Amino acid sequence: MSHDYEAQQAETFETFVEIGKIDSLPKRAVVNFLFLAEELDAPFPAAAKALTAAGFVTTIDDDGETLEARTAEMEISAPAIWAEEKRATEIALKFGFDPDGWELVE
Repeated sequence: MSHDYEAQQAETFETFVEIGKIDSLPKRAVVNFLFLAEELDAPFPAAAKALTAAGFVTTIDDDGETLEARTAEMEISAPAIWAEEKRATEIALKFGFDPDGWELVE
């Protein structure tokens, strides 16, 4: 089954609007993308290496299910976040990790 990038993009834009209603958004920040392993034996090190090669800072969570990919400080807008999220998602999916949202890091 192929990934539904249109639905993911719509969710990202909706989340951006909702966050903006609750709190004022910074002009620039670091964004942390979350990816969940599809399988218990997912190749965390290989996925982390590929994301790192693409410029993300990666962390493998202690829960054994989540891989985080953090950007450098970047412009905070829905299109900018989506561009980086899509780039990270394309890499993560190749290793069996599904996107599970994003968060701003201050």
